[in-house]
Amino acid sequence: MLINCIAYMDGRKIADIPISDIHNYLRQEDCFVWVALKDATAAELQEMKRQFDLHELAVEDALVGHQRPKIEEYGDCLFTVIKLVEMENGEPRVGEVAIFVGENYILSVRSGSSVGFLGVRDRCEREPHLLKHGSGFVLYALMDSVVDRYFPIIDLFETELEEIESDIFVRGKARPNIERLYALKRKVMVLRHAAVPLLEGVSKLYGGRVPAVCQNTQEYFRDVYDHLVRISTSIDGVRDTIAIAMQVNLSVVTIDETDVTKRLAAWGGIFAAATALVGVWGMNFEFMPELKWTYGYPVALGLIVAVCLVLYYRFKRAGWL
Repeated sequence: MLINCIAYMDGRKIADIPISDIHNYLRQEDCFVWVALKDATAAELQEMKRQFDLHELAVEDALVGHQRPKIEEYGDCLFTVIKLVEMENGEPRVGEVAIFVGENYILSVRSGSSVGFLGVRDRCEREPHLLKHGSGFVLYALMDSVVDRYFPIIDLFETELEEIESDIFVRGKARPNIERLYALKRKVMVLRHAAVPLLEGVSKLYGGRVPAVCQNTQEYFRDVYDHLVRISTSIDGVRDTIAIAMQVNLSVVTIDETDVTKRLAAWGGIFAAATALVGVWGMNFEFMPELKWTYGYPVALGLIVAVCLVLYYRFKRAGWL
């Protein structure tokens, strides 16, 4: 589906144009065309391929989708794939945008995402002194918009992790905590797979040899790279904290199990002592001194109780009860 197709000259909008007139505007000096598609069909991409003379392998990647974040050069065309991550009912939903960038055109093909880039276009049109840099600046604006959307997601993950950490030492929540930690780890990995591979690609857009369309916007792409480094560092921090929280949670479970084992062993020792004494007087021997003693029964019970109380006191002081 076509979102918009607009021609710009010297950083200012000329007009909304039909797709069939794109090649006419591409011939004009200091003019570039910005086209945005959403969930493009094969026929639409073939028409874009014809209008912009796109490489067939790049068009195939945009049509098939599910590509790894990357930046590739096909002659004078720069092909970029960026993952779009948005939260939906507490779960990350992943889409992607394929961007074709040439000297006098930029084509974005968004798929699997409900969040558009109308705000990016408005921002660029409000800054004609920057938009005059052409398609290179538009690529930066699109990329910067996507990367900036990663930060609130990281904040959500960090908040969720703090909530789980506050429940780690609450008795009876060990199993729910470990389940929540693994679920959070999976969500963090989704964001990591979207952001971290883009680092390598963006690093090629500033310093040293860079594509021609990015020559005048290198400092902007360096800013995007810095944002990606911050995101990567935050993701690694969250992952490390999750790993530590898992270990602490398992340690708490082990401690609880050890406490239960100690209590069982302590009560077992107390009843074992009582059982041993009762077993002595329960033997059916004819010549036992205590059998004919008037106070034999209460003394035996008293001894049993006294032994059990002494053992209970000792186990209590040792922290087993």
